Amino acid sequence: MQERIAVVGLGYVGLPVALALSRQYPDTVGFDISRSRVAALQEGRDATGEVNEGDLQQAPLTFTSHSPDLAGCTVFVVTVPTPLDGNRQPDLEPLRRACQTIGPVLSRGALVVFESTVYPGATEEFCGPILAEYSGLRAGTDFKLGYSPERINPGDREHTLSRIVKVVSGQDEDALERTAGIYGGIIEAGIHRAPDIKTAEAAKVIENTQRDLNIALMNELALIFDRIGVRTKDVLAAAGTKWNFLPFSPGLVGGHCIGVDPYYLTAKAESLGYHPQVILAGRHINDGMGTYVAQRTVKLLIEADRRVRQSRVGVLGITFKEDVPDIRNSRVPDIIRELRDFGIEPIIHDPWADPGEVADEYDFELAGIEKMRELDALILAVPHRAYNERGADALSDRISEGGALVDLKASLDPGEVRSDLRYWSL
Repeated sequence: MQERIAVVGLGYVGLPVALALSRQYPDTVGFDISRSRVAALQEGRDATGEVNEGDLQQAPLTFTSHSPDLAGCTVFVVTVPTPLDGNRQPDLEPLRRACQTIGPVLSRGALVVFESTVYPGATEEFCGPILAEYSGLRAGTDFKLGYSPERINPGDREHTLSRIVKVVSGQDEDALERTAGIYGGIIEAGIHRAPDIKTAEAAKVIENTQRDLNIALMNELALIFDRIGVRTKDVLAAAGTKWNFLPFSPGLVGGHCIGVDPYYLTAKAESLGYHPQVILAGRHINDGMGTYVAQRTVKLLIEADRRVRQSRVGVLGITFKEDVPDIRNSRVPDIIRELRDFGIEPIIHDPWADPGEVADEYDFELAGIEKMRELDALILAVPHRAYNERGADALSDRISEGGALVDLKASLDPGEVRSDLRYWSL
């Protein structure tokens, strides 16, 4: 059977998947509700930077935001975001809309595979009924469900789609093998068949929950060591000489996965009458780190005998991690908001972030790097390569005499920081 595949959602995850699948299935359709995103892709431009634009321009891939163009597809791969709402509860609205889009064009014998991160049970209990309602077909009989969690790490050029083992699952043996066969043609690292969909869904949420908790431990240690008066990076370097010490470090935890996925698992647990303690404790620590960094910066200003209100504070970086344009769920805005509460209007710069997206998402205005001069304090929040290549000397030159340099992720050499400055890192 020659499959015709549609990938629904063309963001950081969906576009690489669609591009890879199109090489095996030349009639692949890429769908996104954003007309501007589709228009850019049709012109061979990818704002996420996740794919080579030369490959994009040559791919046998059709882009559309017109849902009737999905008619005739036999397999639908859903890669829409699964964010949180204002109460840190799972927001499944993007999934709902995706299912409502697919339902009217769903045909008998079709397979719908979800890659979006969800709580265990969501594919069959939430998505399946919506697809059935809007298609008039029966899930598990007229069409089948599959789940294969996305594992793409934005900005990572080593662990790319084809080099990461793909976990696949299906609601029956036929759906499982069909899903495995589709991905088998594009994944070099191999396929892992999970016994059922819930197992695959659970595997995804604990991958990031585990990482979140390990970083939370490092952040808590950083809070303790700051009070003791020792540098966390030096402590970790010493501890890391033991063969089984895990190489985690403190920092802000944002993005569309690590800072979000634990809440999907805890929401499901709480719906079943169990209140998680360790997971939520880790989330509490990580969610508070931006506020702590801002407050520590204010203390440095006071120590430097600088006025706090209306002081000149620069913030370098606003994306959720270095060398990517993704600003989703970035925790740097926590720093900025807390500084504003102290009467400080920070000057913000980022060479990767789109100024329009930052304004729409956070109501912040990005400034040119030339604005970073005669600062009372400078916060290196996201150590983009462009900043690190300048070195501590160049960054120090932007701070007035006796000011403060906050190196959030300890990416600079303190020995290269100008001697009159107060230097601090997590």
